[in-house]
Amino acid sequence: MAEDYVLETEPASRNAKFLKLIIIIAVLCFAGELIWLLGITPFRPLLGIDISGNEGITRDEILAKAGISNSASFFSIDAHEIEKSLMAFSGFESVKVIKHFPDRIQIVLGKREAVASILANVGGKTVPVLFDSQGVVFQIGSGNAHGEGSESFSSRLPVVSGIIIEDPCPGMRLPVMFIPFFGSLEKIRTSAPKLLEAVSEIRINRKAFDSFDYVLYPVHKKISVRLSELNEDLLRYSLLMVDVLSSNNDGIESLDFRSGIASCIPKEASSE
Repeated sequence: MAEDYVLETEPASRNAKFLKLIIIIAVLCFAGELIWLLGITPFRPLLGIDISGNEGITRDEILAKAGISNSASFFSIDAHEIEKSLMAFSGFESVKVIKHFPDRIQIVLGKREAVASILANVGGKTVPVLFDSQGVVFQIGSGNAHGEGSESFSSRLPVVSGIIIEDPCPGMRLPVMFIPFFGSLEKIRTSAPKLLEAVSEIRINRKAFDSFDYVLYPVHKKISVRLSELNEDLLRYSLLMVDVLSSNNDGIESLDFRSGIASCIPKEASSE
């Protein structure tokens, strides 16, 4: 009976040893994976760099500006410093760098959007200067927002006259008093861009106490529009009135909406 008992326990003993071996191998594999994941991979060159919002500027240019080399690793990357480096370029309104452990980073760029342009004298030549809704100049001439490449100037943007800037440079800010006006342009550009495309020029007339009104010159129309404020509804209505009066060809020089009621000014009575 004793011999039978010994023979019956031998297979169970072998199974236990085999199970222990499997467990040991699994633990070693898991430990090796942790060492690779935590101790090696974060120090190796990045496997993924995802960049979004970089239209008009190449990936290589972004990496060069950010100071990210081919040998950069997860632990060698300083997200805050990269954001500071990229924000030094006026064409970016916002920069966000997100690190994804253990070997990827994500760069999200927010480009500035032009609301209008100003014609300025640069080196003896008249060139368009683009600015955003905060009055930040970010493009001069026909180059792109980063001073490189050959992105053409958009002729669909209205030209703002009445603001004189000398020696424009990327990053400079236009006077704060015009920010509400630029904000109005941004709202119209976002909600009804075709309305702005119908205006070739907006002249700012300065008045006392830093107040001002506007004279709009619609595209391909000889009738100008005078406004004391600018919003989508008023612009839409005034352009509609211009179309109607232009088709009648009744000698109207301009429409004046500054009093809240549209007034027609004949050519001979115009002070413009």
